[in-house]
Amino acid sequence: MKIAGTIDRPLTHDPKKQAPMKPSTSEPAGSAIPDFTTPGATETRQNRTREMQLIPEALARAHMHERLYEAERERKALRLATARRMQRRAERASMRARRALAMAVMQ
Repeated sequence: MKIAGTIDRPLTHDPKKQAPMKPSTSEPAGSAIPDFTTPGATETRQNRTREMQLIPEALARAHMHERLYEAERERKALRLATARRMQRRAERASMRARRALAMAVMQ
């Protein structure tokens, strides 16, 4: 059983596959602006629809890029903090060694 689509629920959302709109039979002829199609209007509408569908993907990609950048910044900060801590530890060990050497020479 094939049911015809309605305005709210068309059979297809592809404008190329939809039936063209026909003038109303209740209106007198010539009462409205004559029909004309702008060249490239369908392609523009298609591209705009495709772009609109890709917006969430682009937002997700930008969000992931930002998260990766933040994670890399945090890793760099952690490595810097670790390096400074190791440097202070090495300086303290060096001072202990100097002190021990000085004590050994003085005795």
